[in-house]
Amino acid sequence: MDNEILELLDRDSNLTARDIAVMLEADESEIERRIDYFKNEGIIVGNKIMINWRKTSREFVTALIELKVTPQFGRGFDQIAERFYQYEQVKSVYLMSGAYDLALQIEGTNLNEVALFVAEKLAPMDAVVSTATHFVLKKYKEDGIMFENKPSDDRQVMVL
Repeated sequence: MDNEILELLDRDSNLTARDIAVMLEADESEIERRIDYFKNEGIIVGNKIMINWRKTSREFVTALIELKVTPQFGRGFDQIAERFYQYEQVKSVYLMSGAYDLALQIEGTNLNEVALFVAEKLAPMDAVVSTATHFVLKKYKEDGIMFENKPSDDRQVMVL
């Protein structure tokens, strides 16, 4: 039942314990206890609403940055990642397998601001070997949430 509770909350953080109890045909007080446990154990780490910023007047750009880094002996990648996620512009940090070591998602008010952040904050760090910056042009789906409604296909099928 724990995974079912978590999956429901992952899809909709606005669900109440009562809502979940009805959906799972469970006791509301037990659902409340499980949710409290998840929060205390750091399993639930926030209650985030997803916003489609393209439909607002807010101007910003998102960039995905690939980083090759050289971890220092005894400190590994965790300490380097910690340096990156301290910056307000950094929205996500991931340890990666493959061609690069870390991936960062950052936001800025414009392309120049992101470029300056990379040039002045990331690239000069001793541990950073190289960076590759990719700008997000349009977001279609994030965390399982569709940002744009798919237009219906009104074409008629003709069978011969």
